[in-house]
Amino acid sequence: MCSLLVFESIPNTRSGQRERERESRREGKSGESRMENTAEEEVAVMSGGAIGGGETVVCVTGAGGYIASWLVKILLSKGYTVHGTVREPSDKKNEHLKNLENSEKLVLFKADLLNYGELYSAIVGCSGVFHVASPVPPGSVPNPEKELVEPAVDGTLNVLKASEAAEVKKIVFVSSAAAICMTPNPPENNFYDEECWSDTEYCRVTENWYCLSKTLAEKRALECAKERGLELVTVCPTFNLGPMLQNSVNASSLFLVKLLRGEKDTVANAVHGIVDVRDVAEALVLVYEKQEASGRYLCNAHCVRTCELVDILKRMYPNYKYPKEYTASSHERYLSSKKLQNLGWHFRPLEETLADSVESFRGHGLLE
Repeated sequence: MCSLLVFESIPNTRSGQRERERESRREGKSGESRMENTAEEEVAVMSGGAIGGGETVVCVTGAGGYIASWLVKILLSKGYTVHGTVREPSDKKNEHLKNLENSEKLVLFKADLLNYGELYSAIVGCSGVFHVASPVPPGSVPNPEKELVEPAVDGTLNVLKASEAAEVKKIVFVSSAAAICMTPNPPENNFYDEECWSDTEYCRVTENWYCLSKTLAEKRALECAKERGLELVTVCPTFNLGPMLQNSVNASSLFLVKLLRGEKDTVANAVHGIVDVRDVAEALVLVYEKQEASGRYLCNAHCVRTCELVDILKRMYPNYKYPKEYTASSHERYLSSKKLQNLGWHFRPLEETLADSVESFRGHGLLE
């Protein structure tokens, strides 16, 4: 296995041509903030040719996460060189990235979403950017608007600004169905598509801060891209299940783990939109590679009630402990991925996703 390249700090090297290009950008963007210009002066320049031998180089933010890890894996398998941003490249939670096939084409950068200079150093030289990272505090926070919502929005805008400065050709932003479904006025028959948006005030009133952060971040991303003439496509996945590449359990996987453990005898009989994490990663690559892709894409494969999900699991794995009773739930949303399917997207059967999830959980010791 070839070693993974890791970049935490990069020497301040420039070619004459790139320096002239920077000077031109600075002169042409006198209205941009001093922070952005200074960052461009201080970061190193790494061209696609320098790393990938002229092959396509793309950046994936939050590369060590659940969706992003699968995205990196697929990109590497397709011959891309990948710049992955992580908070700390030496952290053990990023070790799984080193074991991916073709990991010699993966370069990790230490980058915080709120640090423009760090983002620019990871993005420069890339023809595409996949913005997957989103701030998720480890627990409840006293000021969610300041500690969760603002960083999600500001981090996204930093990615777009750095992408513009680095002359990136296309950006794919991972939003969420949380930016679509949180509204007091559901559409007819609770049938949601890309035209639907979560109500921001309703998110605040109900204290659904994650929904608020994803809604505002996606809206501002679309507005910023339009203002700056950037090519941006957004993808809104529903509940992600499927095997984990990373070692730490994520929130959506934990939901299934708790069902298998039977941690609660009574659960809400809600309707869940479920999609395989591998199919989400494939969707991200699809909208990047398809020239005709534009706007928003809802990414959902199955709509299933909790009781139906448990029944399927019982048939497949009868020896686990499951909930015994169900309470009525107003959480009844049906989501269409017709637009994404028309682009050529396909998804796995639910049983395959569940089987691969359980085997992954067993391998990580989560069901012992």
